[in-house]
Amino acid sequence: MFETLTDANFDEKVIKSDKLAVVDLSAVWCGPCRMVSPIIHELSAEYEGRIVVGELNVDDNPTVTATYKVRNIPTVLFIKGGEVVDKQVGAVPKASYKALIEKYI
Repeated sequence: MFETLTDANFDEKVIKSDKLAVVDLSAVWCGPCRMVSPIIHELSAEYEGRIVVGELNVDDNPTVTATYKVRNIPTVLFIKGGEVVDKQVGAVPKASYKALIEKYI
C-alpha cells in the first residue's frame, strides 16, 4: 500500500514499522522526482504486504527532511528497524531500487 507521509505520521508509519520502509523524498517542482514517483508506485504494488512504501514532500515536511539531512532530491531512504539501512540519491532505473529492496526484506 502506498502511503502519503508527513512529519506528523512518519514515526508511526515508518519508524515503528516492522517491515522495510521505502521512503521517496521529493517535491512537486522536481523533474527527476516525477521520473522516480511512478517507479515507487509500481514497487508499492509489486511488494504489497511485504514492505511499506511512501512519498514525503520535502517542502511541506521540514522536520523529516532535516532529520535525515536530505540535501538533494529525489532521495529514496530504505529504513528498517527505525534505522536507515541504505539510500539512493537521484533518479535511477527500477532495477536499482528492486535490488536494494531484495537486499533488506
